[in-house]
Amino acid sequence: MVSRVTHVTQAPPTAQAPAANKKVAPPKPQPVKATDVVQLSAAAQALQEVTETPQQTAKEAMTGDRQALLLLAREAAAKADMK
Repeated sequence: MVSRVTHVTQAPPTAQAPAANKKVAPPKPQPVKATDVVQLSAAAQALQEVTETPQQTAKEAMTGDRQALLLLAREAAAKADMK
């Protein structure tokens, strides 16, 4: 049996329709932090320590560098022996 449609109701527009028209910006890529690591050989480290200035040694000793502290102590002891 076939019946005739006499009344049609349209649904109100939804709130999502305007959001669909908005352009979404693509996500920005995260910057990559470069971390280079340099390993010095024992010989290179020894050469670097021998050629550094007394000011550099004192600066390193003030920041807690054990090798610089020991070097300053040895130098102070050597000066005390010379007197």
